Amino acid sequence: MSASRRRFPQVKKLGTPSAMKAHLAEEGIDLPLDDEVQPAPHGPLAEPLQVGPHLETDNRFMILPMEGWDGTKDGMPTPDLRRRWLRFGASGAGMVWCEATAVAPEGRANPNQLMINDRTAEAVGELRTDMLAEHARKFDGSSLVAGLQLTHSGRFSRPLGEPAPRIAYRNATLDERVSVTDASVFSDDELDELAATYVNAGVLAADAGFGFVDIKHCHGYLLHELLSARTRPGRYGGSFENRTRFLRTVVDQLKAQRPNLTIAVRLSAVDPGPFVEAADGVGYLPDDQPRFGFGPDESGDPLGETHRFLDLCTELGVAMVCVSMGSPYYNPHLTRPAYHPALDGYLPPRDPLADVAYHVDTTASLTKAHPELVIVGSGYSYLQELVPNVAQYQVRTGAVDLVGLGRMALSYPTLPADVLAGRELDPRLICRTFSDCTTGPRIGTASGCYPLDDHYKKSEARVAIAAAKKAKRASLG
Repeated sequence: MSASRRRFPQVKKLGTPSAMKAHLAEEGIDLPLDDEVQPAPHGPLAEPLQVGPHLETDNRFMILPMEGWDGTKDGMPTPDLRRRWLRFGASGAGMVWCEATAVAPEGRANPNQLMINDRTAEAVGELRTDMLAEHARKFDGSSLVAGLQLTHSGRFSRPLGEPAPRIAYRNATLDERVSVTDASVFSDDELDELAATYVNAGVLAADAGFGFVDIKHCHGYLLHELLSARTRPGRYGGSFENRTRFLRTVVDQLKAQRPNLTIAVRLSAVDPGPFVEAADGVGYLPDDQPRFGFGPDESGDPLGETHRFLDLCTELGVAMVCVSMGSPYYNPHLTRPAYHPALDGYLPPRDPLADVAYHVDTTASLTKAHPELVIVGSGYSYLQELVPNVAQYQVRTGAVDLVGLGRMALSYPTLPADVLAGRELDPRLICRTFSDCTTGPRIGTASGCYPLDDHYKKSEARVAIAAAKKAKRASLG
């Protein structure tokens, strides 16, 4: 394990543009970055941006949907959840893409996931109002755009703590990786009913004041799984038109009922399938794994159906797409490159900077091919001190429209404010990809930055996380 890890230098040791460029050149990784970052008001990251006909953001930073696994059992906000949202409101980012919010109790990924329904909508709306007020208080009345991610967890549903999967279709590769012995496949009629539930959730979010909603199609959850349901019979499987029927239905009905609501989609643009942990702890993709997932088309173009999906988003009037990859459950090195993997993860199969570059380059190709859409990039947190340098290059060259921050926003929510003000970044707050924010939920605790955020640092959960990680290291020798 240690030999594998030593091949990759820690990013904090490559903390200057010159050192990073030298390492990238040595490794043959194409990841351009700017030497100097320009602050507001003239820097590229400070430029405003129109998002569809109804929204405008003050700058190019976006806080991505970071769920805390810390709501109440009936899906209401808690003080910890409120604290996180207010920290995001004070971040300086022009937009906050608020966390994964279940549209139905049985579709929750954990027993404490926030929900949006007739009973919770008022409390969720008040939380949004408080977050916007916190932003206005800290930034002299400037505006903040907030949206809500709507989700059903599908085969990863755990509404009472134990797996309770519902699946889009039988998939031998995933069925082996994620036990679905007792899972049932959604019927077409059930998907019709669920689409109506999504529409109702979107209407509630709009009426609660959210500027946009995300019809989530990423990370192996239900709607992402539907996109690859080529072997599913009926109205929601087989052809591309059938596999996107759910999205088309929800967007059409939402636009009819709330025409001023902006629609977004977070999409796993590629998905090579589940990686396996070798005896030395390093992840690898089995050679005999069959073609998997959404992305490639019949010609073999790895982004063929992804481009077709984005064309459909444009046709439907979807305004914004956030580009992610794969799933944190079975190929986390793509979704969130990390030097220190989460408890259920594996050591990176290559320098994580190569996966950041893959993420950034894929996003750039999609941005340039679909200029009608606002494209949000992700996967930046691994860059640590050099997030602003890479982010500015991508925005300045038109390779991405908005820069999304996920894990970094848990440890260092005010990074956007510091960058835009021209302040030096605080090294004590920079995410070092310890992955405790993922390991915590894997052992049943809330998500948060346990190494760097004082709110979590002295908690009992941190002790449990440390013990679980120690046991994992021991098992690898």
